[in-house]
Amino acid sequence: MSLKTKIPFYNKLILPYHFLKAGAGAVRYRFPARGMRVIGVTGTNGKTTTSFMIASMLAEAGYRVGIFTSVAWGEWGHLEKQMEHMTTVDPMLLNKRMSILREKGMDFLVLEATSHALAQFRTFGVPIEIAVMTNVTHEHLEYHGTFEKYMLAKRKLFKRAEYGVVNADDDNAKSFEGDVSECITYGVKRGRLRASGVKSGADGVEYVVEDTKAGKEKTKEGALSTMKIRTKIPGEFNVYNSLAAVGVGLKVGLSEEVIGKGIFALEEVEGRMNRVDEGQDFEVIVDFAHSPDSFERLLSGMRETLKGTKRKLIVLFGSAGRRDEGKRPIQGKIAGKYGDIVILTEEDDRDVSGEEILEHIAVGARQSGKRDDKDLFKVPDRRKAIEFAYSQAKSGDVVMLLGKGHETTIERNDETIQWNEANEARKALKNRKQA
Repeated sequence: MSLKTKIPFYNKLILPYHFLKAGAGAVRYRFPARGMRVIGVTGTNGKTTTSFMIASMLAEAGYRVGIFTSVAWGEWGHLEKQMEHMTTVDPMLLNKRMSILREKGMDFLVLEATSHALAQFRTFGVPIEIAVMTNVTHEHLEYHGTFEKYMLAKRKLFKRAEYGVVNADDDNAKSFEGDVSECITYGVKRGRLRASGVKSGADGVEYVVEDTKAGKEKTKEGALSTMKIRTKIPGEFNVYNSLAAVGVGLKVGLSEEVIGKGIFALEEVEGRMNRVDEGQDFEVIVDFAHSPDSFERLLSGMRETLKGTKRKLIVLFGSAGRRDEGKRPIQGKIAGKYGDIVILTEEDDRDVSGEEILEHIAVGARQSGKRDDKDLFKVPDRRKAIEFAYSQAKSGDVVMLLGKGHETTIERNDETIQWNEANEARKALKNRKQA
């Protein structure tokens, strides 16, 4: 058992240490973010893809761009894989890496900021020009305690920013809007930047974005200000991710042509809607989705895609030990609602009983009508679970491997093993073909 679970109020008690460490890192590397225009991206889901879209768009405009995300860090076009099991790294390492990018002459820095990082002052001394909020839903309550405290941690980014870009369709949008003096909002139902005519397919999404404020101003001229956006990354939720990038592009002063080209230029983001193809007659998709909101967005969209067909949706996932327990049955219920077959397996059990974690999830799946050993299965070993998922798939079916995405390890009670979800998925397909 860790100190975090032994000592009451551990997270609060250690905050002064986090503050001093963050300050020491900033001072040691002479506040390296100064001199770069910093765009901070926070939210429960979509942070990484949104950050990549913003970086791609700025690079298309001719700027030199540095980026820090859970997937990779470095200069755009020469990224290094993020090996640490966290999104915003230790402040000393973060400042060291920012100093490297400053020496290389970056114009912009796109920084993915988690609630943990903001609560622990890891971004201390980083001047935020533009803060982006993708959404705020149920996540990381094992650390923050309540949803309100989780949201307050996210809002810290906005309280330091000059300008905000906010998802107006999120129930918490108004709080974030009030934290900045100037803000642009986006959404499908609400917001200044409004998406319409959304078309979603296996090769990406496309839609028209209307600047409703500009539209009102041009009413007398009988024309509305619109822009067509296309992405190469599938998933209807990427409408929101790309809309956030559009908002940043407009604030920076990019042309509509550059914004559109930059977003469309992004081929993929590791661990986000990555298709694995070894010539099998069913689809395999790897995605990092690991929260109730991301499950709802991803699985409802896939269910809609399969509507009217006999193709099955097979969903494989787990839940991390020593993380928010309350989300487990919720995810199970969502997976059971949209999936035809649900397979529960390890994610990062750590020192928590794997069987206990899987049973927490199974409770929710059963509430959606799933039955043990009929369309609900527990396969604790993730490698065996992937093989089992393939054994259940028929021609045209879709197998979704969720929760690990880009991560490079699986943390077990007695060991940490190296892991690459896409490679393991590919290897299992090859073995199946040879069998």
